[in-house]
Amino acid sequence: MGILTGKVAVVSGASRGIGRGIALVLAEQGATVYVTGRTVTPGAYYLPGSVGETAAQCTERGSASGGRGIAVAVDHADDAKVAALFEQVAREQGRLDILVNNAFQLSDDLLDPKPFWEKPLSNLEMWDVGVKSNYVAAWHAAKLMAPQKSGLIVAISGFAAVTYTYSVIFGTSKSAVGRMSRDMAIELQPYNVASVTMWQGLTLTEKAQDNIARMGDKMTKSITSMTGSTVEHPGRVVAAMAVDPNIMKRSGGEFVTAELAQDYGITDVDGSVIPSARATRGSPIWKPLSELTGEVDYRGK
Repeated sequence: MGILTGKVAVVSGASRGIGRGIALVLAEQGATVYVTGRTVTPGAYYLPGSVGETAAQCTERGSASGGRGIAVAVDHADDAKVAALFEQVAREQGRLDILVNNAFQLSDDLLDPKPFWEKPLSNLEMWDVGVKSNYVAAWHAAKLMAPQKSGLIVAISGFAAVTYTYSVIFGTSKSAVGRMSRDMAIELQPYNVASVTMWQGLTLTEKAQDNIARMGDKMTKSITSMTGSTVEHPGRVVAAMAVDPNIMKRSGGEFVTAELAQDYGITDVDGSVIPSARATRGSPIWKPLSELTGEVDYRGK
């Protein structure tokens, strides 16, 4: 048995990278994990990974705890595909305990230093899959979580929310994710559903390692100089939050993943403690609702 045995999770953008790492940890701890992503055929993308491969790895990792992976090909820019995903979860499981909104469409010219007006408007794809997609997935998840009076929605963001990083759309998208998560927390609070945002530092995903190797000189130095974590480190944090009996005290807040890990006594897979980049990259904007005093929300409360 694992700490998440019997729980059901959806992790978006889990063919590879942070999503894959989170999915593996949740399954290892016993969760049934719906793994979403666009890569279906191994080798179809220039980096390794596919939804099927991640799901199979989840099932292998969860063999001792009852955890497993279920692959679902989803382009999170397609609202109908997303709706079908959550209909499948409801039909097959009848509940949903964890949603990790990780999918984010990185434009091919992200590291190109051109100003925003010299980049194509197609870069708004980072808004479509990264902000709008978070809202759509959370909308569907809340319809399952609110009636059961439990659940955790996690948005993956980062220091780009407060520190210029790569491009206007990239930073704006990361900022919007945190505000969205915080306001969702207000409306989810009466239903005992938590909504939090995690700020990732340097995570050694397949893409990050490839970028560093090929064009590390173009990357923000305050990022590349950080101590990077494995993709499973944030998964360990999500798992801890999912079983935290006091998780509602964190709802509405933005948290540096490394600091959450230290709060929960979590290390990376090699036993190392990942340091926070707060001092060099900035501090989260939104505090948990439990720490706010005297604020009047839109309902006049």
